[in-house]
Amino acid sequence: MLSGSGPGQKSRGGGNRVKSSLSHNARRVQDCLAALGFSCEVKELPGSTRTAAEAAASIGCSIGQIAKSLIFRDEESGQPVLVVASGDNRVDLARIGKATGLVLAKADGRYVKENVGFAIGGIPPVGHNRPLRTLLDPDLRRFQAIWAAAGTPFAVFALAPSDLPAMTGGEWIELAEER
Repeated sequence: MLSGSGPGQKSRGGGNRVKSSLSHNARRVQDCLAALGFSCEVKELPGSTRTAAEAAASIGCSIGQIAKSLIFRDEESGQPVLVVASGDNRVDLARIGKATGLVLAKADGRYVKENVGFAIGGIPPVGHNRPLRTLLDPDLRRFQAIWAAAGTPFAVFALAPSDLPAMTGGEWIELAEER
């Protein structure tokens, strides 16, 4: 867990506890978090965090605590849309469509890399090439702390779910398949 502050707490000044050994994309995410005023610490792990299950195993948390960042393509505008979902949920595109009017389709790896600046498996909720419409899964609020990818399949950071709207500009909507 983070030392010195709770997950996602806004920085109140002082030093940035960032390691200089972070990879380029992980550093990019760390710098974005700092610029947004969040003191989350990006950590690079020895085990893969490419999938929610791999991330949970590497971190030692439940799959539900993984905030998976998924990119979809709005079929009408062609614009990317970020969905941040709990790792134990499946995204229901029809449900999103009813709530938002968006017609979303899966985005392939090339589209994601070109439009967002990160590869699938390491997409963070922040630091993209451009602002993205962002939809947040309310099921993430079950937890005090959640974990998100930080630009690579080996980098993560902890945050409080309550920080997601300010961090991403996102909105909470019911987006998971009914269980």
